[in-house]
Amino acid sequence: MVITWNILPTMGMVLSLCFLGCKSKGENIETEQIMNSVGETGWPEWAKNANIYEVNIRQYTHEGTFNAFRKHLPRLKEMGVDILWFMPIFPISQAKRKGSLGSYYAVADFRATNPQFGTMDDFQHIITEAHALGMKVILDWVPNHTGWDHHWISKHPEYYTKDNNGNITDPIDDQGKSMGWADVADLDYGSNDMRQAMINDMIFWLENHEIDGFRQDMALLVPLDFWKQSITSLKAVKPDVFMVAESEVHDHLNQHCFHAVYGWSLHHILNDIAKGKSNVNALDQWYKNERTKIQSGVYMHFTSNHDENSWSGSEIERMGEAHKAFAVLTHTIDGIPLVYSGQEEPMPKRLEFFEKDDIGFKNYAYLEFYTKLNDVKHHNPALWNAEYGGQLTRVLQHNHIFAFERSKDDNKVLVMLNLSKQKQEVRSDRIIAGKDIFTGLPVNFSVGDQISLKPWEYVVVVEN
Repeated sequence: MVITWNILPTMGMVLSLCFLGCKSKGENIETEQIMNSVGETGWPEWAKNANIYEVNIRQYTHEGTFNAFRKHLPRLKEMGVDILWFMPIFPISQAKRKGSLGSYYAVADFRATNPQFGTMDDFQHIITEAHALGMKVILDWVPNHTGWDHHWISKHPEYYTKDNNGNITDPIDDQGKSMGWADVADLDYGSNDMRQAMINDMIFWLENHEIDGFRQDMALLVPLDFWKQSITSLKAVKPDVFMVAESEVHDHLNQHCFHAVYGWSLHHILNDIAKGKSNVNALDQWYKNERTKIQSGVYMHFTSNHDENSWSGSEIERMGEAHKAFAVLTHTIDGIPLVYSGQEEPMPKRLEFFEKDDIGFKNYAYLEFYTKLNDVKHHNPALWNAEYGGQLTRVLQHNHIFAFERSKDDNKVLVMLNLSKQKQEVRSDRIIAGKDIFTGLPVNFSVGDQISLKPWEYVVVVEN
């Protein structure tokens, strides 16, 4: 049996439904007017074959500064990085901070930089050099809350959620209980003025610093109609602004507010397969059950990011010997791939979140691996993003081998992955001819030939 899926990925509601009620009181402000003014975002042409690389400035170098990171830009360009996503680079609130350095997400000022990282000019040098190298820059934005030192706390307390006694609260869930983020103050999306102030702060970065887009932290906690309102304003300034949502809410894509959302549900399946709790059939079900929920945009796929690394463990800790096979999967299925700081080293440890740590770059042992993955995506339209890419067709049906073909016009890429810790064999159901991008060796199979894959082995075949 051959199963064919459309290029557009699918949306699971895992990790998102429990939060949807948190900001309901601000949901319907001028909704009709906002909705009528929104057009489709479309996928930027410049991002048609792009990948994302998440930058953790604090832990990237021993110095933990913009200037120290800037020395890595030529290397990242050679690795094939397209979009640099910077974790929040803003000042961090002193009040109620966690640990000695605090959370990046307790923002004290959306229009300034963390002095421990460097000056605004220092960061502007990164933007300018990245652009000169052909890379884009997106900022990690924090729309759901601010730190307790933010000037809105004293100047505009009406911007914040309050308890029955009129006190500003930290974020609460739909049961009225604290979510445990005591170091931040919850914003009230029932305030039109706050909404506009938030949009104005984003526009500040687009107009004054030529930022290319935003990754929106906890976008699932913010009312949908704010995203409709904000994308209209942002696109008026920068028509090809790129938007990523920390969310798995399908309307964030279908309502044309974002270009990509998190592939959480698939990520959890990969963790389960690595642990032997699931197999390839779960991937088939993920496509079958979720695909029809999405009419626009893509998933962002990953084996690690700052949250997964610090709180759940590095990809090596969680996935063991499977981590490279899953990196191949996340780079070749439909969606946009993400690599986190240090994965090219690789980095088996968890990075501290509220204290200074250091990736400790030394060997760059996976540099060639990720360079090849980025290169195959750049040069093969079958693997491109959104409507620019090709269909995904499952082949070589097997409980432990996940194999698929993606094609676009005359371009075709075939991927074979043994997602188990045992050797697996399968009969070829098609002619396979080309070369493996990792070894450069020819790959040739006729219909009926036996294909043997070692534990967690991966093969990506491109036509000669």
